[in-house]
Amino acid sequence: MRWGRRASVWKCSPPCASAKRTTRGRREELNQDILRHKTLERAFGRDGVPALLIEQALPQIEQKANDLLERLSDGQMSIRFVTQAEYKDKKREDLKETLDIQISDSSGMRAYEMYSGGEAFRVNFAIRLALSEILAQRKGARLQTLVIDEGFGSQDALGRQRLVEAINAVKNDFAKIFIITHLDELKDAFPNRIEVEKTERGSSVRVI
Repeated sequence: MRWGRRASVWKCSPPCASAKRTTRGRREELNQDILRHKTLERAFGRDGVPALLIEQALPQIEQKANDLLERLSDGQMSIRFVTQAEYKDKKREDLKETLDIQISDSSGMRAYEMYSGGEAFRVNFAIRLALSEILAQRKGARLQTLVIDEGFGSQDALGRQRLVEAINAVKNDFAKIFIITHLDELKDAFPNRIEVEKTERGSSVRVI
């Protein structure tokens, strides 16, 4: 271009043109990288692959937990996982992703907080054990250890009996099961035990 007498001619030299092409190509590469990273972010976000894996596993976890709950409650309790719920805003027609646990017994469906400590423990125990078994199956490995710490204290006599029966029913799924309790009536419920006794000189341990 020329601007009067003082006009100058600006022309991009070969090195300049090459640098422009390089910059343009690099910008396109960066844009592609951004798109790929956004896709990965969505895929591994809470509504992506993890949500799909959980949704696929939930029916198995629910079934195993209910099988165990049936033994623990004489068929009185069951759970159901809910993965979608309505928004509080009634104007929205779509559903939100969630993970709620609905618990039912002979009295109908109640909130988790409405169950006694013993009942809540049975639900927790059944879900945790079912989740552990499903994870082990997916990894193709046997569960090594199950630890139950003072779970019997919240149960009545019948609840303790059912819990012992449930543990015996799943004992072949674990290499070792450790039950920690202070209840003397459970001493004969299992074949092996480790007794810890506090003395004036400290604590002593006996394997029986």
